[in-house]
Amino acid sequence: MEITGTLLVALGVIGILISYALSQWIQRRGRRIGAVVPPRSDRWHQSATPTFGGVAIAVTSVYLVGVVAVVSPEIDGMATALAVIGAAFAMFIVGLADDTLTLTPLGKLVGSLVIGAFYVFGLMAVTPQTAPATVPALIAIIWFGGVVHTLNLLDNMDGLAGGVAVVACLFFAWAYGPHLGPAVVALLVAVSGSLIGFLVLNRSPARLFMGDCGSLFIGGILAGTSLVPFLANEPDIIIDSLAVGLILTVPLFDTGFVLVLRKFAGRKATRGGTDHVSHRLVSLGFSERSAVRILYALGITGGAVAVGLTAAREDVIVPVASLFVVASTLFGIYLARVPAYAADDFLALQKSSFAPFLKDLAFKWHVGQVLLDILLISSSYYGAYLIRFEGEALTEFLPTFTASFPVVLGFKLVALYSSGLYARSWETFGLRDAYAVTRGVAGGSVLSILAATYIYRFELFSRGVLLIDAVLLFVLVMVSRASFRLMSEAAASRSKRSRRVLIYGAGSGGQMLAREMRANSSWEMNPVGFLDDDPVKQKRWILGFPVRSGSDDLELSMRMHNVDELILSSPSIDPESEARIREVCARHDVRVRRLFLELR
Repeated sequence: MEITGTLLVALGVIGILISYALSQWIQRRGRRIGAVVPPRSDRWHQSATPTFGGVAIAVTSVYLVGVVAVVSPEIDGMATALAVIGAAFAMFIVGLADDTLTLTPLGKLVGSLVIGAFYVFGLMAVTPQTAPATVPALIAIIWFGGVVHTLNLLDNMDGLAGGVAVVACLFFAWAYGPHLGPAVVALLVAVSGSLIGFLVLNRSPARLFMGDCGSLFIGGILAGTSLVPFLANEPDIIIDSLAVGLILTVPLFDTGFVLVLRKFAGRKATRGGTDHVSHRLVSLGFSERSAVRILYALGITGGAVAVGLTAAREDVIVPVASLFVVASTLFGIYLARVPAYAADDFLALQKSSFAPFLKDLAFKWHVGQVLLDILLISSSYYGAYLIRFEGEALTEFLPTFTASFPVVLGFKLVALYSSGLYARSWETFGLRDAYAVTRGVAGGSVLSILAATYIYRFELFSRGVLLIDAVLLFVLVMVSRASFRLMSEAAASRSKRSRRVLIYGAGSGGQMLAREMRANSSWEMNPVGFLDDDPVKQKRWILGFPVRSGSDDLELSMRMHNVDELILSSPSIDPESEARIREVCARHDVRVRRLFLELR
């Protein structure tokens, strides 16, 4: 028996309403009985906040699944749905015990593994035709416990864990609906609705926390659902593993990020702190809501790639997935540079016996960059074949790809190294460095063409493939090398701590000042536009900023951009004009400073 779209929408809407009403009641009740979480140095919130919002999430979800089971007992996959909700509710009990009695981390871990074992056994019982061997079953149990605790760790900022869980639930339903069955899809929609109702009170600034009972419950839902394609079907291990990992990108990424950096800092993995991905984004200057939205976007992107992966069931989407993993890794490396442990971030790594070896690799041979370029070269070369050919033509030319790939890879690495690319700084990468990329990519392409001509006589080779490959590789290398600078400029421009600065004078001095503001986040200055008295520059855009008339648009620009400070960058501004500018700025309470360039 199938389930209709109308019923799914009804489940979601009813879940929102019931969960919201329960969350309101729990918030009021929590304040009356003192069920609040006080602020602590290792936590992010600054005021006492009611907790146990997970009760609203769990009760709403269980109630709606029970209604579906009673109303439509013959719906396909109901036994699987009951197994998932049963395991999640057991995790809810563990979380409730932790919220009230404070369990040890080891106690919660053991509880999750025991529940995972019973869940795997129960899922095997309802689908005995695909019962896994001992080792896969053991891996499934460990995976269940691990995913449960990733959601527990992710609950570190208002609205984060709940919103990410909504994204993951909906993408699981979308990507794996036929494999999960209508009942499990209905369960995921019901849980999504209950989470949305709770998020009304949990978004920043939160008026209600979910507590461990909530994070462990939704962790149980996601962990249990993620195992269904493997235990209840005949999976494609590589594709399904990658797709499930992409849907759970945010919790897996955050947990791995925190555990690795705590290890490098010589801290216990179980020791809490404000060192998660979300906290580091805020340390960069993003608001709490912006940090959460960035992680929502990361989860949505991962889920979208997973949908494409499961829909295609071919290698077409694999390069895209690989590039997403590369981009996420670069994002993590950039955030790792944000201090979080009072200057002890890499203390344990620096004191290790192999620290000189790591330093030698990192700073002399740039092994990490070489490994990255191997992946980029592979993705661009394979992607060029996918773009150029399809169907039988692709099948005909793929042997050429396989035979030529080692030679192409070798020549392109040599060309990139010879271009001087590995001596370039990522933090200051710009147009001048693009020449090195152009030289390296062009040199690699020429060497590849010569090799194809000499070794293979250009048989079954396509000039179009080599041209597409060169364009793709140029774009990928440029984006990867400019990524740190782009992320720094994005953080500086979005920082809530930065002063909004209007620059008077769009000449070379003003442009230099704007570039430095965008590149140097420690200045905490965000350029918002230029003013200039030169009609040639007016009504144009310079460095991405509008140039307006200094005499006519001064007050308008200050109001439009909510300016905190104005800097006079041009030495040619006469005293009368400067006096007028300072008078207007004084009326708007805007600070005025002048740029001086001095060599001593």
